[in-house]
Amino acid sequence: MTILFLDQFNQPGGAQQCLLDLIAGVLERGWKAVAMLPGEGVLGEKLRRMGVEVFSVACGPYASGYKTASDVALFLRDVWTAARQIAACRKKCEPDLVYVNGPRLVPAAMLGAWQVRMVFHCHSLLTPRYLEWLTAIPLRLTKARVVASSHFVASPLLRHLSARSLTVIYNGVSQVDQCGPRGTGFRIGIVGRLAPEKGQDMFLQAARILKERVPECSFVVCGAPLFSDPSYETAIKRLAEGLPVEFTGWRDDIAPVLASLDLLAVPSAPVDATPRVIMQALSAQLPVVAFANDGFRELIDDGKTGFLVEIRTAEALAERIEHALKNGSLQCVAHAGYREWQARFSVAAYQANVIHFLER
Repeated sequence: MTILFLDQFNQPGGAQQCLLDLIAGVLERGWKAVAMLPGEGVLGEKLRRMGVEVFSVACGPYASGYKTASDVALFLRDVWTAARQIAACRKKCEPDLVYVNGPRLVPAAMLGAWQVRMVFHCHSLLTPRYLEWLTAIPLRLTKARVVASSHFVASPLLRHLSARSLTVIYNGVSQVDQCGPRGTGFRIGIVGRLAPEKGQDMFLQAARILKERVPECSFVVCGAPLFSDPSYETAIKRLAEGLPVEFTGWRDDIAPVLASLDLLAVPSAPVDATPRVIMQALSAQLPVVAFANDGFRELIDDGKTGFLVEIRTAEALAERIEHALKNGSLQCVAHAGYREWQARFSVAAYQANVIHFLER
């Protein structure tokens, strides 16, 4: 089988790492993979090294967050340009399946590959509502199948599509080396793209509170803006002034970062669904403290495989971290989290589940 993979970004975000893992499984299965990505970037370079032919597709860039009128005009132009590009690639490669790894390219895929079966992988909640409609209408018209990374992100699409057209498959990650011995004190970190929805500002506000209560704490912020507004990085560095905070920048290999931590904080906004870093921490036997987002409730059993914070404030986050550090249950939670990763979130299980879905 030949599969044409489309992605709206060419940088190494979580959805793009899922795509790399899946394509590795597809190639191992003996199928052919072709990819279309916007511009030049790390994702395209990695795919080429895997032997995948990569073509260009029009998709942005657009402003982060609120979209302006110029963004809308650019998107409409990109839809028609991308549709022509996809049609040309379809004619050249003759794919049996088009696999769309982000919502922005769904309308163009409908227009450019109308007679080819389409699969949409939904990694995040489709908000605002216009994005939900722009995605759902083409999916319905083409009778596409949907893979959702959680029941939470699937819920908006169920307003438009039948339940039998949608399958929930949780992301999977390779095992991160288990945490080794650390120095004195407690080292608490946050890992991910620097963006308001990831909550680095909330983390640093909680860090300031926590430092007063647990003086032996230090903190790590690992990540870079990538396709987000870079001004947010400047703002959070101001928040960190006077605190023992290390900014590591982006790390392709986060194993050493996770190995240096006693606790991982994931204070993401409610729209965040199934971030890979939670699963990576579970695989490394590193306890996680996260806000109780609907998607996170599908990954973490509060008090057993991790810790959930019900109130979305820096004070509540600091209190839960302090309690986790002092109540003596970190090791038990770490072991239980590792068993949860083995049972539900390994990359081998992810690859097998998605490939079985594609075969069906």
